[in-house]
Amino acid sequence: MSIIKSFSVGDGDMFYIDHNSDNFSIIDCYMDDYNKKEITSELKSKSDNKGITRFISTHPDEDHLQGLKYLDGQMGIVNFYCVKNEATKDDETDDFKHYCALRDGEHAYYVSKGCSRKWMNIGDEERGCAGINFKWPIITNSEFKEALSAVTEGTGFNNISPIFTYSVENGIVVMWMGDMEHDFLEKIKDQVDWTKVDVLFAPHHGRESGKVPDDILKKIDPHVIVIGEAPSKYLNYYSGYNTITQNSAGDIVFDCSGDKVHVYVSKADYGYDTSFLSDEGAKNSVLGNYLGSFMPKGAV
Repeated sequence: MSIIKSFSVGDGDMFYIDHNSDNFSIIDCYMDDYNKKEITSELKSKSDNKGITRFISTHPDEDHLQGLKYLDGQMGIVNFYCVKNEATKDDETDDFKHYCALRDGEHAYYVSKGCSRKWMNIGDEERGCAGINFKWPIITNSEFKEALSAVTEGTGFNNISPIFTYSVENGIVVMWMGDMEHDFLEKIKDQVDWTKVDVLFAPHHGRESGKVPDDILKKIDPHVIVIGEAPSKYLNYYSGYNTITQNSAGDIVFDCSGDKVHVYVSKADYGYDTSFLSDEGAKNSVLGNYLGSFMPKGAV
């Protein structure tokens, strides 16, 4: 069984992957006093039978790390993945301080293009791998070095975000880009080995400022783009592509267990076009309100 969930947490990002192996991955954190107990309880329940749980931090903006200290206190983060950096802030929150402690601690693993790690993308007789692969950053790249210098000075955190995929053999391919901005993507696009994907989580919560350039979109050819929860006046709705808008959908779940990917949302009244999905009769009240299904490129 493989489940990907994007939490509806307002103007922030938080995901998990319940892998079809002995792995569980959490991507970013954005919780408040109203939802942190419920979300953490779900994460603990889903990861309880897993041998490896990892946390992937895309970058140290508050809308990607709020609640991190609480999460660590409840679950114990022992595999902390991030881009190696020396980010500073004039106004340090407790969660940013905790991010820095995890980033600089003994359980940190620094990601870069092509990095490999046992059970992230290398399996063995003990357990299979998580299917996570990083396509960016190239740590020697001049543009990336400039982005690192900026965060050391306390600015420009978005552009140290990594680009990475989660894939299932003969199945779904999903891509994250954190909050990487359009102008930065334009600068580095020829340095990334783009691959076709089924689901793209639009960077910077779907904002126009994070719009993925058209030539990249043509290369990755996403079946669906998930647009985040930035205020609607700032969103780019990716005309010409199939989309799910989290503002209207609530929590979004992709069930990647079989040869079809089944899509669920928490809001029963989601009213956007879903004609790109087929009705496979996969209703599941535990996962949410069934929107429809699609066949991933790897299964064709």
